[in-house]
Amino acid sequence: MSLHLVKDTSAAIGVLDLQGGVYEHLDHLERLGITGCRVKQEGDFNNLAGLIIPGGESTCLKRLLDTFGLTQVIRRHYQRGMKIWGTCAGAILLAKKVVNDEPCLGLMDIEIERNSFGSQLDSFTAEALMPEVAAEPIPLTFIRAPKILRAGKNVEILLEMDDYIAAAENENILVTVFHPELTGCLALHRYFAQKCGIKATGSVSGSVDSRWQSHSWTRRARIV
Repeated sequence: MSLHLVKDTSAAIGVLDLQGGVYEHLDHLERLGITGCRVKQEGDFNNLAGLIIPGGESTCLKRLLDTFGLTQVIRRHYQRGMKIWGTCAGAILLAKKVVNDEPCLGLMDIEIERNSFGSQLDSFTAEALMPEVAAEPIPLTFIRAPKILRAGKNVEILLEMDDYIAAAENENILVTVFHPELTGCLALHRYFAQKCGIKATGSVSGSVDSRWQSHSWTRRARIV
C-alpha cells in the first residue's frame, strides 16, 4: 500500500515533506515495518505519533514553514503529545537558541551553530558508540552539519564528539546533527519509533540492513 493512502495515523510517523531527505527517512521506516507518511499541510498532522524533520537547508525550511503556516501547527501537535526528531537542519529548527540567527520552532533547550564544519566539501563520515541506541557503533554522515554547543539541564546528551554535542534528547524530542537516513543503519529510526510508542515489526533485527544501498530510497520516491 502506498504511504500516502494511510488513514489511521495514530501508529504512524510523519516526515515533513517540504524540502530535504524525505524519501530516505520513509525508506528506513518501511524497512522497520513502521507506517510512515509524508506531511505538508495541517490535516496531515492529525493523530501522528511522531514527526521527523529531515535534513535540508534550514533557512529554506524555515521560510517554507512560514509560507505554509505550519510553525504553529507543529507546536500545537507537539503540545498534544506528538514526538519530534530533527536531523541536521531539523535540529536547527527545534533549537531554542541559534548562533547569529533567530530560532524557528524553539522547542528544545539547546544552542546550535549552523554550518559549523565549513562548506559541502568539508562533509565527512565517522563511527561512534551510542549505548542508549545500539550495542554496536553507529555510522555517522555529516553534511554541512551544525554543532550543538550547549544542552539545557533537562536535555540528555546521547553523543558528544570533540567540542560539540552530536545527538541529544529530552522526553519528547530527539535531535541529531548527522544523517542516519543516509546509511543502512536503522538503529536511530527504531529508537525514535520506541520513543513514539511504536514497535518495529520488520524483518531486520540488527542495527544495519545489509540490503540497503545508497540509492535504495529512489524506489520509495517512485511509488509514493
